[in-house]
Amino acid sequence: MPTQCKACPWRVGVVPSRDIPGGYCAKKHRRLESTIAEPGVIVGGSLKVMACHESPIGKERECVGWLVNQLGPGNNIKLRLSAMDGRYKNIRTRGPQHATLADTLGPPRRK
Repeated sequence: MPTQCKACPWRVGVVPSRDIPGGYCAKKHRRLESTIAEPGVIVGGSLKVMACHESPIGKERECVGWLVNQLGPGNNIKLRLSAMDGRYKNIRTRGPQHATLADTLGPPRRK
């Protein structure tokens, strides 16, 4: 898990509907908004994480692109607290990253 997968939607240039294998679902992707902290806002409840699409069901691991976003500009306080033990110190992304979850969805569909 320390290196971001090649088809991570947080990578600029990845088109989820084209690049994510095994039945990508835009509806499920949009629902991941519940895993995103707003900068400066402390949210209640349990920490929700975005799983990597390559991790097997039942053995999900965190999405590296999401981790980097939420530990950085997303300022996810709950995630930062859980990361204090050093578990995410060696994560690496591949190339430029999207700034927001909305950007990971790709360009809006034309009607």
